[in-house]
Amino acid sequence: MRGALVFRFVADLYRLDSRAMAEGVPSLGLAPAYDEDFKEAILVDGNGDGVGEPLRREYPPVRVPCQVEPVALDSMRMTTAGNAPDSRLDLVFHFRDLERLGLVDPATGEALVRPSDRLGAIYDVEGNLVQAVRTPPGLYVTEARPIGFGLARRRPRRNLLLVRFEERRASREVA
Repeated sequence: MRGALVFRFVADLYRLDSRAMAEGVPSLGLAPAYDEDFKEAILVDGNGDGVGEPLRREYPPVRVPCQVEPVALDSMRMTTAGNAPDSRLDLVFHFRDLERLGLVDPATGEALVRPSDRLGAIYDVEGNLVQAVRTPPGLYVTEARPIGFGLARRRPRRNLLLVRFEERRASREVA
């Protein structure tokens, strides 16, 4: 017995395709759009206007059953230039679902939900939209850590992955 999620929802998860970003888009004359040092996307000036635009490459979305743990959605954070809402959301995924969807590396057992992956929307179990995530600014994975180890008497296993999504503004770096 590995337990189960409580109050199930389904999340659209967009995983970052860092390999495609590292290759760039040679047909458009675009250099790689991935910073190997910081392991994140950078802005690329694709149209020559001197302003970097995000060039993000993602795998097709995956619908993953989850449990929603809201932290803060559009909380007010005043700045001298006006309101800059701040959002954070935790989702709990079950490893059984991640394994079934191919989101666990079979060689290492590591979950393939990683920082910089993006949350697209949350649906109820019948497929009705509950919350769409505006992008930009978007909600991106900032932490993914296994929790709930040892939940089985005969064969202890981990069962849950806690994933924190936070709003992240794009940097102004131009490649």
